[in-house]
Amino acid sequence: MTEQDWHARRDAHVARVRQWTDPHQARRARGEKHPVLDFLFTYYSFRPAHLERWHPGPGVVLTGDSARSYLRWSAYEEVPGGVTLAPISESRRRTASFVRDLLSATASRPARLGCFGLHEWAMVYRAAATRHALPLRLGQGGTDSVVEAATIKCTHFDAYRFFTEPARGLNTVRPDRESQLALEQPGCLHANMDLFKWAYKLAPYTPSGLVVDCFELAVDVRGVDMRASPYDLSSYGYAAIPIETERGRAAYVRAQAGFVGRAEPLRGRLIGVCGGLLG
Repeated sequence: MTEQDWHARRDAHVARVRQWTDPHQARRARGEKHPVLDFLFTYYSFRPAHLERWHPGPGVVLTGDSARSYLRWSAYEEVPGGVTLAPISESRRRTASFVRDLLSATASRPARLGCFGLHEWAMVYRAAATRHALPLRLGQGGTDSVVEAATIKCTHFDAYRFFTEPARGLNTVRPDRESQLALEQPGCLHANMDLFKWAYKLAPYTPSGLVVDCFELAVDVRGVDMRASPYDLSSYGYAAIPIETERGRAAYVRAQAGFVGRAEPLRGRLIGVCGGLLG
């Protein structure tokens, strides 16, 4: 890739990402928290500066004198004509193997819709304090009543592990780390948000365009996840999806199905990245 070409791609990548990273950094400087968007930079451990870095992915040689700046990262090596990614280490191969197996297992299953985002409700069920400094739309009693009247069927361990102790017994399954490959399915909002995690876990071997595609999906999923939660987010401009009503549940399922369609090609591209690295 010529120096002019990859400089243009790098600059376009930075401009695309800064619509998210700049406001986040500004909020941090002011000491402000955002109950929806902070999640993308705190729960997920890919720092804004890392998201802003452009990497071409495997099999690309960056030409020109400025390409040598990539040698400050150990994953790169100098070759005749420029700089490129070196073969992955054994530890990164193990990561790629796990990600491929997990995403392939997830993709092989039909999407299960209709969980209605009750994992967020189960995280505050009979809780003495909530995870966010926000009021509950229905109050604590109303929130508990919704949980008790529902069938909770969360298959995602990293959501289930934040359930309150009384809520765990109400879940129809008992997800844990060992059962992750057996349980994850493409209708799960958190499984689709996690495509961002698996993309950056393989960085810089994941092309940055794919990382940001997964990040933008995660931003949209997170918005629906919190709009369907028991919290009142109206002060942040988020309209509730009231899953305690028939209309709200129908809206949630429509959004959930839309994310299944958006996530499918991204999951496939990540599986392809893993296959290329392992091959």
